[in-house]
Amino acid sequence: MRLSSLIIFALLTTFLVGFANTADAQVKIGVVDLQRAINETEDGRQAKRRLKKLFDERQKSLDAKQTSLKAQKDSLERQQDVLSEDALRKKIEKYQIDLQELQNEYMQYQQELQTKEAELTQVILEKMQGILRRIGQTDGYTMIIEANEGGVVWVPSNLDLTDVLIQRYNKLAKQSGGAKKK
Repeated sequence: MRLSSLIIFALLTTFLVGFANTADAQVKIGVVDLQRAINETEDGRQAKRRLKKLFDERQKSLDAKQTSLKAQKDSLERQQDVLSEDALRKKIEKYQIDLQELQNEYMQYQQELQTKEAELTQVILEKMQGILRRIGQTDGYTMIIEANEGGVVWVPSNLDLTDVLIQRYNKLAKQSGGAKKK
C-alpha cells in the first residue's frame, strides 16, 4: 500500500470512529471509481481518442527515425572493416548523437502526452467533482471516496456511485454541449 493510501485510510478510520461515537450520527459513505467514470463518459472517450491520435502521430515519427537509425547502424557495421579509424570513429559518434536525440525525443513525447492527458482530464474531473458534491449533499452521504486511492477493496453495489456519476455526467454534457475542445 502506498504511504498516501495508508494516511487516507488512517484519517478515514479516525473520522469514522469519531462519527460512530456520536449516538445520532448516521454514516453513509459512497465510493466512486473516477478512472472508470472518465473512460466511460463521452467526453472521456473523446479525450482518449484525441490522445490516441496524438500518440499515433508521435509514434509514426519515432518509428521513421528508428528505422533510419537502424539503417545507419547496419551501414556502420558493414563498413567498419573498410573505413579508416578516424572515419569509423566519426560515424560512431554521429550514430550515438542520433541515438541520443531519438531517446530525448521519445522522452519529450512521453512528457507531452502526460501533460495533454492531464489537461484533457482535468476539465472532466472538475465537472465530476461538482456532480459528486451534489450527490453527496442531496443523498445524505457523509463522504464519497475515490475507490482507487482510498484503499477500497470491496464495496456493496448500492454504495458504488460510479454508474450514477457517469449517467449524470453524460446528461449534463449533452445539455451543455460536452467538454470544451482544446
